[in-house]
Amino acid sequence: MKDKIKYGMVGGGPGAFIGEVHRKAAALDGHLELVAGSFSSSAEKSKQMGEELGLDPRRVYSSFEEMAKKEAALPEDERIDMVSVVTPNHLHFPICKAFIEQGIHVVCDKPMTNTIEEAEELCRLVEKHEVLFALTHNYTGYPMVKEARHLVQSGKLGSLRKVVVEYPQGWLAEPVEEQGNKQAEWRTDPQKAGVSAAIADIGTHAENLVEYITGLQIEKLFADTTSFVEGRALEDDANMLVHYEGGVRGILYASQVSVGEENPLNIRVYGTEASLEWNQESPNYLRVKYPDKPEEIHKRGNLYLSDAAGFNTRIPPGHPEGFLEAFANIYKNVALTLQAKKNCKEPDKLATDFPTVQDGLTGVKFIHKAIESGKENHWVEMD
Repeated sequence: MKDKIKYGMVGGGPGAFIGEVHRKAAALDGHLELVAGSFSSSAEKSKQMGEELGLDPRRVYSSFEEMAKKEAALPEDERIDMVSVVTPNHLHFPICKAFIEQGIHVVCDKPMTNTIEEAEELCRLVEKHEVLFALTHNYTGYPMVKEARHLVQSGKLGSLRKVVVEYPQGWLAEPVEEQGNKQAEWRTDPQKAGVSAAIADIGTHAENLVEYITGLQIEKLFADTTSFVEGRALEDDANMLVHYEGGVRGILYASQVSVGEENPLNIRVYGTEASLEWNQESPNYLRVKYPDKPEEIHKRGNLYLSDAAGFNTRIPPGHPEGFLEAFANIYKNVALTLQAKKNCKEPDKLATDFPTVQDGLTGVKFIHKAIESGKENHWVEMD
């Protein structure tokens, strides 16, 4: 493909799990090409990663500051179009800011920033410099999540009444951050993770999934937050009552000490006419239930599904699609949108379906409001 989007990556050095996920996802559809990177705060490790990826050593940088400036100085047909930011949370803001100010488009891992002020500043910068900003809330990329959204928007469920969303994990049930687990080390460190652990890491996925499928905004919430592991500075379990606009009620549960659980992100949406349920560990199936007729099971890849589900499907029904493909749908849609803009064309509406900088701001506000509620033991208004 001659008009591939050239991208660079910050983070994702040797041994980094999420960086490799992003690289595989970005490569899946052939729309993007990795040409540059600053893969580690260690210049030696960044160089090592660049060599492993077969990059031109002149395009492998010792810092993100150097990368942003030198890439922006290259001729337009050589410089990166976009940067993928896959570092720990505390580095998201300075990195995104550096590239946005150079007019380079951004894909950033969540949560977008550690503070509300930083998130609001990124929103201003994105508007000022007219760049595209995507946030990798990857669960929105699943075809059956898009089908769930379509069913809600089409009125299939009637008027919404209640939402129940849960994201339990068990990997932090023991103090593994004290046992050399690097993923746990930074996620439980307030200097790197910010004010929150479980809510910032997985609670934001639950919050974003509700908003994506239902379109509902949170009006207020009451959070019960706990650090079960002795000595852990940030919460590892959170349970919330949520009031959404229009009188819709919700329950949100995010935990990383739920022993035996892996990644069963699950959502149930109840309306006056029907309800739906989707689970990330069985992502190709969407259950729809009625009061007066049998339950329906909608399956990924079939022609009876919506255009949005079909647009984000690659293989025939019966063949599983999952985590990497959901990530890839965000990268594919961003790339298609950028290709259209580079060719002075209007992007396909289906290709513009990915989380934005505004979704990032919503997520950061949610984190801070939930932590505030948990500490103060009272209801907190979102605005």
